[in-house]
Amino acid sequence: MNHLPEPVRPSVVQLQDGTHVYTDTLPAAYAGPQVVHQHIHQAAPDRTVQRIALGSGVGAGAVAAGVYFGPLLVAALASMAASLAFLAFLALVLGWGVHTVVKSVGSPEGTQAAKTMRKARRRG
Repeated sequence: MNHLPEPVRPSVVQLQDGTHVYTDTLPAAYAGPQVVHQHIHQAAPDRTVQRIALGSGVGAGAVAAGVYFGPLLVAALASMAASLAFLAFLALVLGWGVHTVVKSVGSPEGTQAAKTMRKARRRG
């Protein structure tokens, strides 16, 4: 009971120039130009989460969450970073303004008291 197909026995043919070749290596008859359909699959950069989730055997819920919440998380973090940068800049400007006003409005006694405090801190 052999279930394997019969092996192909190549036949040998003698060409016009006297050389012998196998018939399975002869070129097929020319049937016109061949059209090659090439499919290039290139995923977008945000599909990495999908590939990791599907490759590790996680279900479609994780894939959907990665596709939906990934860009959402990036947008939220960028928004928070921009807000924090603006608040830091605002604090810097306000601090500089308060420092300038206090320095220009302060009396000579205040200046002397600040110098005395500065000297006391350096000593102690």
